[in-house]
Amino acid sequence: MKIGIINGPNLNLLGKREPEIYGSQTFEDYLEILKSKFPQVELTYYQSNIEGELIDKIQEFGFSYDGIILNAGAYTHTSVGIGDCIKGITTPVVEVHISNTFSRESFRHQSYISGNAKGVILGFGMKSYELAIQSFL
Repeated sequence: MKIGIINGPNLNLLGKREPEIYGSQTFEDYLEILKSKFPQVELTYYQSNIEGELIDKIQEFGFSYDGIILNAGAYTHTSVGIGDCIKGITTPVVEVHISNTFSRESFRHQSYISGNAKGVILGFGMKSYELAIQSFL
């Protein structure tokens, strides 16, 4: 099984950025934990702060992977392009957020991804990614 994990803007700062919301662990460190928990799954990781690069990667994974876990960060709330991209691929996508976006600012309550996703997992910290992987098994 091949699952691609795609993280959007500012998620390269995990471990440094707002640890009271996002924790103190880098995603790269957490990825190693995920790989050890799911040795039967080939996990590929990609992060970009650039919307078009995220769309390119979703399209790359979108016809050959078994699943995509997408944390589009702030683009979740602004990118019609990413939402349309997900609509156009065959690989199922699980939208993930580390924080509970509904307990934050009201602009974070809108998602252009959710309507095209297999499901949405939010508010469980980094464990949200683990729950997303389990949804594909």
